[in-house]
Amino acid sequence: MIKILMHGCNGKMGRMITEIAEGDDNAVIAAGVDAYTGAPNDYPVFESIEKCDADVDVAIDFSTAGAVDRLLDYCVEKKLPLVLCTTGLSEEQLKKVDASSEKIAILKSANMSLGINLLLKLLKDAARVLAPSGYDIELVERHHNQKLDAPSGTALALADTVNEALENEYHYVYDRSQVRRKRENKEIGISAVRGGTIVGEHEVIFAGADEVIEFKHTAYSRAVFAKGAVEAGKFLAGKAAGMYDMGDVIGL
Repeated sequence: MIKILMHGCNGKMGRMITEIAEGDDNAVIAAGVDAYTGAPNDYPVFESIEKCDADVDVAIDFSTAGAVDRLLDYCVEKKLPLVLCTTGLSEEQLKKVDASSEKIAILKSANMSLGINLLLKLLKDAARVLAPSGYDIELVERHHNQKLDAPSGTALALADTVNEALENEYHYVYDRSQVRRKRENKEIGISAVRGGTIVGEHEVIFAGADEVIEFKHTAYSRAVFAKGAVEAGKFLAGKAAGMYDMGDVIGL
């Protein structure tokens, strides 16, 4: 039985992961960390990571970017593997994640769903075929009106995957309103929509002459991310130091 520390346990994703873990015979949420400790939980909840003294095998983080630095320090000190799901990290924080992965196992993914991670693989093949033939590449992501970062971490991961397949020759354009000019050949346009309760939609468009190919992923429930996070936690427990991703979990 893998014992999980849920960092951000009383947030929407933390509660969903708790629910998913309750139905898993090989995992259990043994403790949680959240600034709000008033919610009913079947496990102890600490108001800060520094106060946590629970015996756990792995930590799963769905919190805020501001809480990640202290979490990394704690996991390195405790030699605790970390599934890092929080997005919107600064460049300095990303460097700290890389440095920490030299001491502990870290699985970092902008999106925990099986479908998105399969899409990452498919996009590489599509980009290598379509971009050299003159297809323009655009990406549109849609999320609920409470999401803080834009574009989403998943959108950037999709764009990065396409760009890596194209030898990183493309640049990103986030806003066309300030410059009046034609679209350049080697750019990837990224647009963000925020509204209502949209869980998550990502669409990658390859637009050519008289032909458009679209790849789209729609999440109808946070359960797809929660299930992936629990699977990642079970995978990462006991792993050697290093950087992992969902491709390692699902064997892509």
